[in-house]
Amino acid sequence: MGDSSYDVVIAGGGPAGVMLGYLLARAGRRIAVLEKHDDFLRDFRGDTIHPSTLTILGELGLRERFLELPVTRIHTMDAVIAGRRLAFVDFRTLGPPDDFLVFAPQWDFLDFLAREGRALPGFDLRMGTEVEGVVEEDGRVVGVSVSERGQMSVLRAALVVAADGRDSRVRASAGLVPRAAGVPIDVLWFHLPKPAEPPPTTLGYADRGGLVLTIDRGDHYQAGCVIEKDGFGRLRDNGLDAFHEHLARIAPPIAPVVGTLESWDQIKVLSVQIDALERWYRPGVVCIGDAAHAMSPVFGVGVNYAIQDAVALANLLQTAPGPLSEVLARLQSRRLSPALRMQRVQRVAHRGIGALAAGHGIPGVVPVIATGVAPIARRVLSRLVGRGFRPEHVATAIRAGRPRT
Repeated sequence: MGDSSYDVVIAGGGPAGVMLGYLLARAGRRIAVLEKHDDFLRDFRGDTIHPSTLTILGELGLRERFLELPVTRIHTMDAVIAGRRLAFVDFRTLGPPDDFLVFAPQWDFLDFLAREGRALPGFDLRMGTEVEGVVEEDGRVVGVSVSERGQMSVLRAALVVAADGRDSRVRASAGLVPRAAGVPIDVLWFHLPKPAEPPPTTLGYADRGGLVLTIDRGDHYQAGCVIEKDGFGRLRDNGLDAFHEHLARIAPPIAPVVGTLESWDQIKVLSVQIDALERWYRPGVVCIGDAAHAMSPVFGVGVNYAIQDAVALANLLQTAPGPLSEVLARLQSRRLSPALRMQRVQRVAHRGIGALAAGHGIPGVVPVIATGVAPIARRVLSRLVGRGFRPEHVATAIRAGRPRT
């Protein structure tokens, strides 16, 4: 297989990679998005589309078509804490039209973006294409070596973008190493049917011993159980019946259906990590999304921060003057601080969640205080979760589909 050349090669067909590819192709660039799998059907990925992303889709004229997909909309994030129901986030405080959050399987979101991208002449989504490493010349990254259907080749580009996740092969090959922050929790993900009489939509249940998540996926729950870091082995040793009892005690409404978990093989362990690169780029290569700053699942913001990175990079590539190295430095300057600030918010949440997972109880006064301060804090937290720190907007030139001159 012969070598090929592009303006930009993007490693990783996740939300950041496919969105960036769409934006740059819309602006007239010739791009390749490389996805190692043959399809997008990966389970237990980030499935939350926050108001900030809905706004971006609206700016691109894609919002209404996306919302025609089978998605679940929620206006509030409700949790039951020590038996007391609280709406700790209310997106309606953001104002219309993007005053709700969407749950959508990530593969549906990616398929949607890919269909829109394929309508653009410069968009080349190469499925079943695995990046082996970067190609360098004179200290500069000039492309990537790939394996595609068993054939090796080199794809050359003025810029290589690592959007290949928290275990990024491009990042490692380029010699960029993230700094990790300690996280006291892991998450077990699994599917549960809804009980015959389902409760009101509830994001999670918290009480002594843990936190159980119940994400509404229409006909079933994508459920999660927060545990102590590296605690899955001990949990498994106690047996599946004990796990059923644990789930039912923390989240009584799902007690009738926990028995549908008949094997540990139905459960996926997510090792939660938070990390960030101190430097996102080298000559010819830049990292975005989880490759630049791995997020915790707390508040479900990872996909949306990755998309914000993609929008910021596309905007800068189209509108910022100066050499590429300066453009990449401006991207890091713009996006590193918002990512680190949200990670700090997540670490604060981890301390409370980790204490629950370790078996500590919730002082009785906490739900009472939370109920009292909720009207004050809800608006702030709703904006932090729904919009994020420094939300991005698509540049006018990209919205209009005008190539850079």
